[in-house]
Amino acid sequence: MRYLLALLACAAQAHIGSPDLFLEGSAGPYPIFVTIRPPVVIPGVAEVEIRAKTPGLSRVRVVPTPIAGPGAKFAPTPDVAQASKDDPQFFTGALWIMTSGSWQVKVLIDGPQGPGELAVPVPALANRTESMQFGLGAALSVLMVILIAGAVSIAGAAAREAELDPGLAPAQPQLRRARITMAVTGAIVIAVVYLGNAWWQAEANSYSQIVYKPLSMKPSLADGVLQLEIEDPGWLRRKTDDFVPDHNHLMHLYVLRLPEMEQVWHLHPDMTGSGVFTHRLPAMEAGRYALYADVVHENGLPETLAAEVSLPALPGKALEGDDSAGGGKAVDREFVLADGAKMIFDREQDVYPVKRPYAFRFRVVDRDGKPAQDMELYMGMQGHAAFVREDRSVFAHVHPTGSIPMAALQIAQKQTDPHAGHHMHSLPAEVSFPYGFPQPGAYRIYVQMKRAGQVQTGVFRVTVR
Repeated sequence: MRYLLALLACAAQAHIGSPDLFLEGSAGPYPIFVTIRPPVVIPGVAEVEIRAKTPGLSRVRVVPTPIAGPGAKFAPTPDVAQASKDDPQFFTGALWIMTSGSWQVKVLIDGPQGPGELAVPVPALANRTESMQFGLGAALSVLMVILIAGAVSIAGAAAREAELDPGLAPAQPQLRRARITMAVTGAIVIAVVYLGNAWWQAEANSYSQIVYKPLSMKPSLADGVLQLEIEDPGWLRRKTDDFVPDHNHLMHLYVLRLPEMEQVWHLHPDMTGSGVFTHRLPAMEAGRYALYADVVHENGLPETLAAEVSLPALPGKALEGDDSAGGGKAVDREFVLADGAKMIFDREQDVYPVKRPYAFRFRVVDRDGKPAQDMELYMGMQGHAAFVREDRSVFAHVHPTGSIPMAALQIAQKQTDPHAGHHMHSLPAEVSFPYGFPQPGAYRIYVQMKRAGQVQTGVFRVTVR
């Protein structure tokens, strides 16, 4: 029997409601923390913030290019990022992004250890059109009326008095000619205004075609197998079968039990057809669930698709491979794991401000309070985290490197191994996630770290103002 699932269409993009990008990496020998705030309209200006951990840098430059194609080979002249007067290791810049699609910002550093470079993938998505402010529109309308009246009056005066000698009053023929000239001029001016408005509307309609239209995700269930059908509403000739592996999986699916959001599953459906993913679900109770699916296109553009579903009770299968599940009541600082160990959130403050980047640090201690000695990599990383606003308007899947998928980094940096530099023989019992909250409100942070072959999940709550 096939169950129909209730859907809630959500805006899908590179993360949901969290457009800013955070990356902690190295430009050659220089470790840096990069924050990029992409424009919401295209063309538009992206804001770039760079915090260097190495003092004494002589110059930091930034330049945007498409992530692939001819435009990636012929970059414009880099802009020099400005150092803060209060903090010489903090640099800012602003860059024009001219077209929608998959871009990259190259950070070029000159310092005591020579040059360094880091490519940061940037999904350039026009999310809306900007409307003119009411006051400005009213003022321009008044000026337009004045200009029209002035043009008609000047044309009438020229026809009526241009050939008259000084001091003579216009006769009836001149008056008649002036009225005809004013009528013709008025008609021409009105036609020009009408055609100009039509051109403006055509440009607006053309621009609306590049405003980001999310992929839709339609789930269905048959015999315990979840099927996710992806459809493209039409945006920049996007495909639904050109996805590349990210941590060895084409899709990362987060499932949250509603309304408490205290249980989370991190699953990895397989693509079984063009735009179709399937996965046999593990054991789940009947109820409502939120789905968040991460995919990355072959051009480096990441997208997160969202839906809300209702499921019957499922006996399910045992978790396999990289699939994981966990949860519990959200806490502020110390989450007790199933084996008595603790996952601790080393929070910098009780209430966090909005739009300020932080390195959110978590560590695992055993029952004796000592750092855990059995840590393992989980899909090539020290951990994975999901930052979710409690009203689900924000979802971001974040890694220790930041909020940018490893597959996109691999494409931008032309790496053959997406986890280069992450292979460690002895792992520390702590991990940090670079991120900044995009909106005020109450958030949940789901942190997953692997110990002795088991993925353990901590659930934390954060207030943002």
